[in-house]
Amino acid sequence: MEALTTAGVEVKVETFYQKNYSNPVNNEFVHAYRITLFNHNDFAVQLLRRVWIISDANSDVRTIEGEGVVGRQPVLYSSDSYEYVSSCNLASAIGKMEGLYIFHNKATGREFEVKIPMFKLIAPQILN
Repeated sequence: MEALTTAGVEVKVETFYQKNYSNPVNNEFVHAYRITLFNHNDFAVQLLRRVWIISDANSDVRTIEGEGVVGRQPVLYSSDSYEYVSSCNLASAIGKMEGLYIFHNKATGREFEVKIPMFKLIAPQILN
């Protein structure tokens, strides 16, 4: 599990290889990841946008940007947490993801960035 705190918002990441959805013969490797966000600030924040940088062992790098996460823009009050699960397809057995979230400080009206820690996506069979 990877974790990082930026501007009072903690991001924890846990990954899961999806064997049943992957097809290594066709270079299709699917990973799920669970993100848990914790607001350690004394004010409410809202997740507005995300930016993902996804890299695989073939030197393919994709940037994915969009509003919210899994169709939501959650508000986290002080000491609140929010969890979601999503997935990523890779064309190689090894890859990584990292990025950032854009949050809105509900007290000041200002936006701020929260870093998503880099995490590895590794198909278990590659480790044998």
